[in-house]
Amino acid sequence: MKLVITIVTAILVIGMTILPALAGSVQNGKKLFNDSRFAGATAGKSCASCHPDGKGIEGAADKQTFTVMGQDSASLEDAINMCIKMALKGKPIAKNSSEMQDVVAYIKSLGPTKR
Repeated sequence: MKLVITIVTAILVIGMTILPALAGSVQNGKKLFNDSRFAGATAGKSCASCHPDGKGIEGAADKQTFTVMGQDSASLEDAINMCIKMALKGKPIAKNSSEMQDVVAYIKSLGPTKR
């Protein structure tokens, strides 16, 4: 019985350590969101230039589809890459990259749309 408790405890500790890292860093995501050089941007803008303090994208994590500059995207990651490419004049980043996970974590932290 002690062995089972020890194994379960170890699994919980490891899970609590690894899962937040996989989910992305809200703090780093906010930093990237405000960085005018994020993703090789050349327009002299950051995500925050169009969305100061996340304005206009609250609740984006709950959406199923997105329209960015008149073009549809099937995922939040695709919408982010569309903004990087079109508004920031940068290079899209890999959906599974730590930068994408961090920006997604920050956007999700903005919560639901305020009405």
